[in-house]
Amino acid sequence: MGVDYYSVLKVNKNATEDDIKKAYRKLAMKWHPDKNPNDKKEAEARFKQISEAYEVLSDPQKRQVYDQDGEEGLKDIPPPGSGGFSYGGGSKGFNPRNAEDIFAEFFGSSPFGFGSSGPGKSMRFSSDGGGTFGGFGGGVMEQEILTIDVKPGWKKGTKITFPDKGNEQLGHLPADLVFVIDEKAHNTYKRDGNDLVVNKKVTLAEALGGTTVNLTTLDGRDLSIPVTDIVNPGYELVVAREGMPIAKEPGNRGALKIIFEISFPTRLTPDQRAGLKRALAG
Repeated sequence: MGVDYYSVLKVNKNATEDDIKKAYRKLAMKWHPDKNPNDKKEAEARFKQISEAYEVLSDPQKRQVYDQDGEEGLKDIPPPGSGGFSYGGGSKGFNPRNAEDIFAEFFGSSPFGFGSSGPGKSMRFSSDGGGTFGGFGGGVMEQEILTIDVKPGWKKGTKITFPDKGNEQLGHLPADLVFVIDEKAHNTYKRDGNDLVVNKKVTLAEALGGTTVNLTTLDGRDLSIPVTDIVNPGYELVVAREGMPIAKEPGNRGALKIIFEISFPTRLTPDQRAGLKRALAG
């Protein structure tokens, strides 16, 4: 049984010419041997099969013959420049063109409207919050929206890669487009790995007599945290599971660390001094 070219390109039998071009573009870039240096043998075989399927299905005459008579019928189609002689009834059957020639012709002939001086892409990138990232220059020939679904807990330096969405130049495979996550500073919280750190100023009376810390979390919840220990300068109160979401542990969070700063009074009346001395003498 012959090869199913529709399955090779992952399209159905009613696929349009544009569907076939898009399928070939995606698969040829994925399986080009230069993109698979660690598995070149399989890539070469797949790349050749993808190119053969595209050559047949992108040509109306070959596609019609293939639909009617399968791969066997293709060997009776005269090759270009043969003067009308068919491939004949040899056992080799259909003899497709070189896969690299098909690839070079496809990208070099600008099927997607790229200019001969070197194609460029202008892309808009939207975040899950609806914001947009600036596009790239070039000929502003093609525009595409790529969505980045930012996962809770992603850290600064996290890389998101869109294969083959980078700059394109004639004769070269498209580059990958890589985004690197950065973090914008927050007015209240600082991040320390999976933990959140917040500084809280309290009076001496609160440090000695107890207080409650009221905070609004990053996800909008109101927290009331009682402080019952005596607060020494630099005292740190750790609240479990109120830090950043841990990306690799769904449902788990780091800690919230509250670091206290004590505001000492600049003046005390004689009565206040005497009262404090009595209270703290024991």
